[in-house]
Amino acid sequence: MRLTLDALQVLDAIDRKGSFAAAAEELFRVPSAITYTVQKLEQDLAVALFDRTGHKAVLTPAGQALLLEGRQLLRAAQLLESRVQRVATGYETELTIAVSDVIGTERLFPLLEDFYREPCGTEVKLINEVYGGSWDALVTGRADLSIGAPGEGPAGGGYSVRPMGLLEFVFAVAPNHPLAQLPEPLSSQAILQYRAISAADSSRHLAPRTSGLLTGQEVLSVPDMRAKLAAHVAGLGVGYLPLRLAREAVQAGQLVIRQVAEPKPAIPLHLAWRTDHAGRALAWFVERLEREALLPA
Repeated sequence: MRLTLDALQVLDAIDRKGSFAAAAEELFRVPSAITYTVQKLEQDLAVALFDRTGHKAVLTPAGQALLLEGRQLLRAAQLLESRVQRVATGYETELTIAVSDVIGTERLFPLLEDFYREPCGTEVKLINEVYGGSWDALVTGRADLSIGAPGEGPAGGGYSVRPMGLLEFVFAVAPNHPLAQLPEPLSSQAILQYRAISAADSSRHLAPRTSGLLTGQEVLSVPDMRAKLAAHVAGLGVGYLPLRLAREAVQAGQLVIRQVAEPKPAIPLHLAWRTDHAGRALAWFVERLEREALLPA
């Protein structure tokens, strides 16, 4: 091959530093070695790469085109080299973490700050999932780790599970909603008369889950639990919200909690990860998450 990464590195250094001598200093080589590399490349490609009429090393149009594409090759080579080194150390090149919308990705930021102090270079990707989407992402391979997966996991295995705690729900409505004025406990028949707000399950392959809906009830579907909270506050409908999520709006007088005749039970949340994934980054997150309290009181 006429074109080498070494030659591209030399061209890059000359262009950035402005002279052959400065490039030689940066690359810890003698100027004659830099000159030879350029002349050899020009000879092999049969093109002039530098305009030598002035005092400064200036690329010709052909040289500019070569360096533009060449820098992409240099970056790709650096990434490949880095990834090979990561594999040798046992760290993954990428780790995808599915975070349930009842947890919130922002709760992971302090943990991520600690992780980035590790000399591993693993790229972390966070994705948000709703209801069964947390399990769907895990079992279909879209995620390596799932945080806050609700209820029971799907059959088939392939993952390990640890309990994270219980998620408590409250039936909440806007203060001006008709259900805020009815005597408690609210019956299912009374609730059925009004639109429910539902966060749409983000599952792509598993059967979608629903929660707290009555048969025949009109439903407004929203993208996630935080949108559901906002819809409740706007008085667009009623339904159950996680107590932790609703508490601030209740304290601010934006929502009122109503007792119902058939309350929704608390559901367990889980930390789950794929058993066919044995990287050190995953192990780091699992170890930390097993002792982190992501569910505030």
